[in-house]
Amino acid sequence: MRASESNQDYPFAVTNTAAALLDDAGTVLAWTPAAEALLARRSADVCGRPVRDLLADADAGGWEAVLAQGGRSGCAGRDGWAGRATVRHGSGGELEIGFRVVPLNDGAPGKAARCLVIGAPVEVVARWRQDQAFTRELFLQGRVGLAVFDGDLRLLRTNTHLLPYTGVPVDLYGRRLADFLWAEDARAVEDRLREVLDSGTPLIGFNTTVRTLDDPRGGRIVTIQAFRLQEPDDRPMGVAAVFTDVTEHERSRGRLDLLYRATGALGGSLSVLRTVEDLVKVLAPTFGDCAAVDLAETVLTGGEPTADGHLPLPLIRMAVAGAEPDVLRTGTTTRFAGPPSASAERACRGELVTGLGDRPAQSGDDAVPEWAGAVPGAHSAMTAPLCARGIRFGRLTLWRSGDSAPLEDDDLALLEEIAARAAVAVDNARRYTKERRTAVGLQRSLLPPATSEKPAVEAAGLYLPADADSGVGGDWFDVIPLSSARVALVVGDVAGHGLHATAMMGRLRSAVRAMADLELEPEELLAHVDDMVVQVASEAESEDPDDGDAGIALPGGPAGATCLYAVYDPVARTCVMASAGHPPPAVVGPDGTVEYVELSPGPPLGVGGWPFEPVEFDLPPGSVLALYTDGLIERGEGDVDEGMRDLAER
Repeated sequence: MRASESNQDYPFAVTNTAAALLDDAGTVLAWTPAAEALLARRSADVCGRPVRDLLADADAGGWEAVLAQGGRSGCAGRDGWAGRATVRHGSGGELEIGFRVVPLNDGAPGKAARCLVIGAPVEVVARWRQDQAFTRELFLQGRVGLAVFDGDLRLLRTNTHLLPYTGVPVDLYGRRLADFLWAEDARAVEDRLREVLDSGTPLIGFNTTVRTLDDPRGGRIVTIQAFRLQEPDDRPMGVAAVFTDVTEHERSRGRLDLLYRATGALGGSLSVLRTVEDLVKVLAPTFGDCAAVDLAETVLTGGEPTADGHLPLPLIRMAVAGAEPDVLRTGTTTRFAGPPSASAERACRGELVTGLGDRPAQSGDDAVPEWAGAVPGAHSAMTAPLCARGIRFGRLTLWRSGDSAPLEDDDLALLEEIAARAAVAVDNARRYTKERRTAVGLQRSLLPPATSEKPAVEAAGLYLPADADSGVGGDWFDVIPLSSARVALVVGDVAGHGLHATAMMGRLRSAVRAMADLELEPEELLAHVDDMVVQVASEAESEDPDDGDAGIALPGGPAGATCLYAVYDPVARTCVMASAGHPPPAVVGPDGTVEYVELSPGPPLGVGGWPFEPVEFDLPPGSVLALYTDGLIERGEGDVDEGMRDLAER
C-alpha cells in the first residue's frame, strides 16, 4: 500500500482515517484531521455539538435512527456494528458514507459509554470490501494454485490447490520450492520469480514442468503468472504467483500434433515397408520409448488375409524404432496370441498394460502378456491392431520405460486412431503391391522372349523401368516374322502406369500383330492402329464418367501412345519404317559408327486423320538396329538431344 493511496485502499486504517469520538448522548468529543478533510469541517466547529447536526436526514430520526441500524442488524454490543448514512458536507452538499461504530466500554455503572465512529465514502468502502472478497475467494479456488512468496522466495501463503500432486507437503509456510520439487524444476521457476522481484515486470504465460521428489515420473505442466508486491514506500516485499495446471491441455495438443505428423508420414510412400518404417520413426521417442509394427507375411506380397476377424499368425516384425538392436529386431517372427472374436469391431480394439514391473511373468490371469514384456525395463505398454475393412493384418505396439509417464487410456485411444490410419495406408500399399505384381506378370507375359533368332536377324530385348516407384508402364517391343524371310520390329509406349497402361499395351500389341499378318506397309499399318485407338477413346468418353474403370481406355490426346513399326528385308538388305510420335532408332554400322534414322514422325496414336510418312534405308549385314522408348533419352535434367547423344556414346 502506498501512502498516497491509504485512504482508498484501507478506509478503516488508523492512519489518515476519518474518525470521531462520541459520548453516550451522541455528542462529538474528538474529531480527527482526516475527518476534517473528508467533510470539510474543522474540529473546533464540530466538537461539543450533537452528531445529529451532521446528518442530512436529522429530521427523520436523527442519531437515534442511525443507532437503530445496529439494533436491527444485530451488530450492537461489544463488537460494534456498521452502517451507512448521509452527512452534510462543509461545502453545503451531501456525502454518503459507510461507517463502523466501535464501543470503547461495556456501559458498566459509573462509567460513561463512549464509542469511536470510523467513516469513509461508500464507494471506497465498497471497493475495499470487493478487494477483501476477491482475495478471500482467490485463495479458495480449486482450479488454480495461488502462492505469495517473500523476498527470499519462501512461501508465505498458499491455497490448498497450489500443486495438488503427490509429494507436496500440507504445510508449505516458510518452505522453498526445492524442498518438495526436483532441483532443476524448482530452479527454473525461482529464476523467473527472481526476475519479477528484481525488475517488477510481470511474468505472463510461462510454461514449465514440475516434478515432485516423491513422484518424479512424468510430472505436471503448469502455466505461471506472477507479479511483484510492494511496501507503502515502494520497496519490493515479495511475489504473488498463480499456478495453472495445463497438463491435459498440453497433452491434448501434443496428441493432435503427433496425429498430424503420423498421418503425414503415412502418405509418403506406396511401399509397405517404407510406410511402417516412417511411422515408427514418428512414434519413438516422441510418443513412447520403443515402437514396433508387426505384419502378416501375406501382406508383404500383396496378399489379403482372411476376413474372419482373427489376427493372422505368425507375424513378422517389419519396423522398429527406439529400441536396442538386440531387444527388438526386424525380421523376427512374433505370435500375439489373443482370444478369437467373431466380431470385427471387437477384434479391432487395442490393449493397455501398466505396472509391468509389479506383475508376474509366469502364466496366470495377472501375468504380463508376452508382447508387453518384449522390452526389458518397460513399465507400461499398449498395442492396437492394424485393421482395414474389418480385416486384421498386423499390430502397432508401443512401450514406455524409465522416468516417462505411464501410458493411459487417452494414449491408447490415440494409438488406436493412428493404427486405424496406418492400416488404411498399409492396405493401400498392399493393394498397390498386388496390382504392380499383377501388372508385371501381365506385362512379362505380353513381351516376347528376351532373345530370339530368326533366319535374318538376331533379336535381343530388355525392359527396365526408369522409375521403380512409379510402377509398371506401358512400354513394349515385339519381333514378328513375316513372309519371304522378312521381320517386323515394333516398339511402343503407352502413357501412364499400372494395369490400365499394361492392358492398353496388350491391346495395341495384339492389333499390330494382327495387322502385320496382312502384309501392310508400315504407314498403312499405323493408320489402321490409329483408327482403332480413336475408336477406343470415343467409346471411353461415352461411358459413365463416375466409373473408375473408364480410365482403362487410352486418352485421345496427342500424348496417348507412340509406336514405331519397321520391316527388315534381308534379301534387299533394306529397312522400311514409319513412326507415330516415336523417337528415331539408332543404327550402329559394321564399322561401329552410330547414326539416327532421319524420319519424319507422325502424330501419336489417337489423334486421327494425319498420314504417316515411311522412310527406307539400306541396312548392311552386321549392322545393329536399336529401337528404344523415350525413357532412355528423357531421364535427368538434360534435353532430348543431349539424351540421344549420350545414348549414341553408350
